[in-house]
Order: sequence, then structure tokens, then C-alpha cells
Amino acid sequence: QDYYGKEVQKSEDLKTNACITSARPLPKVVRDALERVHEEVVARYYGCGLVIPECLSSCRILDLGSGSGRDCYVLSQLVGEEGHVTGIDMTEGQVVVAKKHIAYHMDKFGYQKPNVEFLHGYMEKLGDAGLADESYDVVVSNCVINLAPDKRAVLQEAFRVLKPGGEMYFSDVYASQRLSETIRQHRVLWGECLAGALYWRDLYSIAEEVGFSPPCLVTASPITIGNKELEDIIGDCRFVSATFRLFKVLGGSQARPGQVTYNGGIMGHERELVFDANFTFKEGEVVDVDAEMAAILQSSRFAEEFLIRAGGANTAACQGCCC
Repeated sequence: QDYYGKEVQKSEDLKTNACITSARPLPKVVRDALERVHEEVVARYYGCGLVIPECLSSCRILDLGSGSGRDCYVLSQLVGEEGHVTGIDMTEGQVVVAKKHIAYHMDKFGYQKPNVEFLHGYMEKLGDAGLADESYDVVVSNCVINLAPDKRAVLQEAFRVLKPGGEMYFSDVYASQRLSETIRQHRVLWGECLAGALYWRDLYSIAEEVGFSPPCLVTASPITIGNKELEDIIGDCRFVSATFRLFKVLGGSQARPGQVTYNGGIMGHERELVFDANFTFKEGEVVDVDAEMAAILQSSRFAEEFLIRAGGANTAACQGCCC
């Protein structure tokens, strides 16, 4: 709260590039939406990667650690007036900035009533902020979960508030090893999103414990510290900024491998949908998918965007390997 509320007043005040790593180019529809966001909101943005998933029209979205509201105001335009975006952040000063510009943005977007709200609270305790079970289609988070001491609680709460078939789409910082107590107690490294970074293998085990489908890696890029004093403290540990997507797939164990065809037409991804690092779907092209991806596409908001058939050319091969 002190670091992001007082010490860091704009993105240029950050001491490493951990929180400003961009993982891939922004689609035009997102770039256009960004241009309509108030300059003060943009100046106080400290996220990493890109947390704007596809196919968001009319969705209810929750942004964990929404800060000054930059991503929320972009998402507000993508869900449309029928959708809704909730931002929650533990730093009161950031929430004040976000709330201050609600009327400005609704007027700029041409909305009759606000489709965004900002709450002061903790992402480990969403119930305390009044967020109900199965009330959101998508949960996003941008380089913030590393700041929470209890990552399992954050994922557990995200799972709780997601509707069946819902998605958690988030970017964060991960470490190549479990961090020493010396690093974890370092104030600047914590504020810079490094000391609280999760060992990447632990994400997979926590996601499974909570009930999510296995994490789908979207993009990843290495983080350079660029600060000799901090590099000496970190030693041989390496950090990466990565975006993952997790799905709340119920009954996914009954799914079978299949063949899917992308119908095309998702705004900004009309001809090609880069779903994650393993699957890219081109309009009209038949793609063999494993049981996990078949279950995700069948149960999520993407179901209507695909023609999904059970079985397929590689079914036997998929069942016989450890995907």
C-alpha cells in the first residue's frame, strides 16, 4: 500500500522492468480502446503483460488488483454497455484515482449508465467485499498476485466467484526456484513484484488443488533487472513475466479428444485466434485437440465460436500419450 500509494507515483518511478514487460503486440481494437483512457489513469498503471482476453461482449469481469483502473476502462469498452467490470484493489489511493474518472469515461464511451465499479479490498477475501459465488464470467489480474502472501487463497477466491466454464486470465511474475527468506523480506524487491514471485511449478500444483484445469501458457518473456545492487541479492534466480489462462471446467474428466473448427468472427481475431502457446485456431480450419482443450472449449464462453466434434484423426495417439 505504501509503495504503490506513496513512493511510486508514475510508471517511470519503478526500479526494474518487472512490471512493464509487454508480452505481445496489442490488437488494434485494444489499442483504440487504450487511446480513450484518461491520461492520469494510464500514468499510474504498473501492470505487466497483457490481460485482455478475447470474446468479451456482454461479459461480467473482475479485475484483481485493478490499481488506477486502466485495464478496467479498456475492458469496459470491450464488454459493451450490457457487460460489467468490477475492479478491486487494496491501495486506497489507487481506487480513488480510478473512481474519480468514471463519469469521464462513461461520457466518452457514450454509455447511459456506468458499467464499471471500483472496490477497496483484498483479493484473498473477495467475500468481505460482497462478491458472490459464481458471479463472474472472467477474472483478470495484471502483475499483482505476486504481491499477495497467500497465492492459494487468491486462486481459491477466483475459482469461487467464477461461473462454471469461467476463466481466470492473468499475467504475473514467476521465479526459476523457490525464493530465500532474504529475498522475500526485501522491501524494494517485493514492491517491484520479484520477492513475491511464485516458483512456476507451484502454480500448476495450486491450480490443480483449487479445481482449475491445467494452466495454459499464453506468452512469456524474461525479466532483466538492470540494477546491480538488486541483482547481487537475487543471485542465480531468474524471473519471467508470463500470462496464463485457467478455466473452471466442471466434469472435465469425462471429456474426450476431438476436432474443432473455429467459426471466425471474434472481434479483433476474426481470421485467427491465438488461444495459447500450443493452440492457434484459424477460421474454417479443422484442428485436433486433446481432451483438456476440448473440455475448455465446450464448457466456456468460446463454445459458440467453435464447431466441436468428438474423436478425430489423432484420438488414439492423444489417449496414449501424456499431453
